[in-house]
Amino acid sequence: MKNNLLSCIILIFIGLSGRFSAQTYQLTGNPVNTTGWDLVSSALINTDFIQLTPDTGGQYGAIKLQDPINLKYCDKWKVEFDFRIDGNGTTTYGRGDGFTFWYLANPPTGFVSGGGLGIPANASGLMVGFDIFNNSTEGQMSKIHVLYGTNNGTNNNIEYNNTPGSTFHSPDLNTTQPFVGATYKHVEVNGETDPANPANWLIKIKIDGVVIVDQSFAPSGGAIGMTTGYFGFSAATGGASARHSIKNAKIYIDKVPILTNTINPFVCVNPSTGNGTVDLTSFQNQFVTNPANYTFSYFGPGGTPITNPSNYQYATGTTTITVVVKDPSSTLCDNGDGTIVLTPSPFAANDVTLTGCNNNNAGGAVFDLTSANLSSVPGSTAVFYNTMYDLNNHLNPITNSSAYLSPAATIYAQVTTPQGCTDVAQITLALFPVVEVQEATLRACAIETNPSTGLFNLTTAPVTTQSGTIKKYYPSLADAQNGTNEISTFLSYISPSGVIYIKVSDTNGCYAIAKVNLVVIPQVFSTTLEDKIICMEDTVILDAGPGFVTYEWSTGATSQTITAGVGTYWVKLKTGDCVATQTVKVYPSDQPVITSVDISNTTVTVYVNGGTAPYKYSTDGINWQDSNEFKNMPRGDSRIFVKDAYDCNPIDIGIVVPNLINVITPNGDGVNDVIDYSALAGKQNLVFNVYDRYGTLIHKSDKFSQYKWDGTMSGRKVPTGNYWYSVSWNENDKKNTSVKYSGWILVKNRD
Repeated sequence: MKNNLLSCIILIFIGLSGRFSAQTYQLTGNPVNTTGWDLVSSALINTDFIQLTPDTGGQYGAIKLQDPINLKYCDKWKVEFDFRIDGNGTTTYGRGDGFTFWYLANPPTGFVSGGGLGIPANASGLMVGFDIFNNSTEGQMSKIHVLYGTNNGTNNNIEYNNTPGSTFHSPDLNTTQPFVGATYKHVEVNGETDPANPANWLIKIKIDGVVIVDQSFAPSGGAIGMTTGYFGFSAATGGASARHSIKNAKIYIDKVPILTNTINPFVCVNPSTGNGTVDLTSFQNQFVTNPANYTFSYFGPGGTPITNPSNYQYATGTTTITVVVKDPSSTLCDNGDGTIVLTPSPFAANDVTLTGCNNNNAGGAVFDLTSANLSSVPGSTAVFYNTMYDLNNHLNPITNSSAYLSPAATIYAQVTTPQGCTDVAQITLALFPVVEVQEATLRACAIETNPSTGLFNLTTAPVTTQSGTIKKYYPSLADAQNGTNEISTFLSYISPSGVIYIKVSDTNGCYAIAKVNLVVIPQVFSTTLEDKIICMEDTVILDAGPGFVTYEWSTGATSQTITAGVGTYWVKLKTGDCVATQTVKVYPSDQPVITSVDISNTTVTVYVNGGTAPYKYSTDGINWQDSNEFKNMPRGDSRIFVKDAYDCNPIDIGIVVPNLINVITPNGDGVNDVIDYSALAGKQNLVFNVYDRYGTLIHKSDKFSQYKWDGTMSGRKVPTGNYWYSVSWNENDKKNTSVKYSGWILVKNRD
């Protein structure tokens, strides 16, 4: 085997089932991205692969990760890469020598002869060599050599290292798995802790899916106890020549994702004991997210396990604690380089100032003393006192420290760390400036549809002149204090006369409450404007009276008065800024009605109802009298006129004063034989009755008797004498006026 160094490494930290993030070291891309890697000697980037050596003799090349990797706590790891060995070779030795994948504590930094495959003498760690030169026959071969130890074999050639339990040499694979060729071959190297012997590694190697190596390797030489090394690839040519290339190289090492490697918490020494205690487990969430998913082990100086990490005692000086984080649910590499550095320092509490709100000028503020940042040490506690005397003597501690009502003052706190260190802090209680408010009054015109209420814009209440304030509106003082039932319609708040409250807050969150009086301005109406009654044909002056700013009538007039006929009118009366709408009606007067007329001989009596008394009566519509009785009325048709106190157009009715004979002689001579009212037959409800002197009805005439009486009763002549009669009817007018006529008649019958 000629020594040939080819080195390429990719380190990828990947998550399990999406629970963890992955840190990736890799050589991929076109051209290959080598950030974080060192190219050594003749190694160079060639498009999408790393060329470790050119096809010439006496070449050496390597590539390694710049930072070492600690595999002490790693249960499983995996490496994948593609390699190609090609070239023309030399006449004497053909193609050689091969390359090595390795994890070394002391990687190569300079030229290594071809037979060592780029691995220097006494290199310690894990080496997997892909050898193509048979040093015995100087012919071509394809063998894998594995060494988990120190490269100290003959000529520094791992082909000749046969340390028991630490080495492996495959048969020649040239006929089945030739390493030389134009195409790339895919290699997988899997390593994991041997459960039967945790100091060993189980190594499985596949080429193009075919298992070549699968066994446990014990560390030997410098690999014993090795925890930190560099991943890499190397190749070398000696007298032979070949181009050694590698690409898509990846090394998977699943690790618990550590948020930070070193924690330097504040700790102090209790002066009374000379040491301190700390809960190391309290820092777990600084190392990892979701500490409950992991197990933690703690080791003191010299690697001594700490059996009680929740109450670890330390003394003065610096103490470094090693923290091992392990995932019990999977085969993750555990992080062994987490450290907690304990460096005790003197403890000093912080003096602070708390500023509170003197809300509503109550004389003080409610302070949460527990919110004071008195110490940067997690877990510190504090006891609060009003005076230093009380603190020094542990008297009268403040019990309501989370809601302490106080004016501006100075109080004191005894602060104690979890390690038992104490100091006194001064707390200054200050007050923000008081929010200045004043009582205000808002006035609003009565709403016409609901005159007991007004429409208020609460934002116009002049309760403060302080800028930058926020106002909220409430129906009661209790609501304002508790922040309940806030008025949302503050721009158009409908309310009767009463009060509301405005909570005025400043930029400090302090507030004061102002009372606002709400006054509904009552409607002002005219006291002179009244409904009127007039004749239908007349008009009247409507006067709204003086004292109003403006007038607006339903007629469009803007004067104090208007002339109006029968109808309904309104006027908008403005007083100050308020307007009241007042309605007024002009009614037609009721016309009187002639209900009946009594006629007795030539005397006519008129009876009237309705309208407004006193009435006036006339027979010609010109001459009027107060009496409803007319004497000596002429026989025949006449008219009666009546008007009431409004002196409107009179009503009138036609009447008939019958021309009757007062004596009849029913002897059949054709002269005065009957009383005849047939001339009234056209009247409505005409009734003609005759009575004797005792008031007994002796004759009732109707249309069948043609409204006549011939001085008989039941066909027999009545005795000669005086008889009374009455005639009634209804006139054929709109009111069907009732007319009654009465008189006496002398009947002379000859036997």
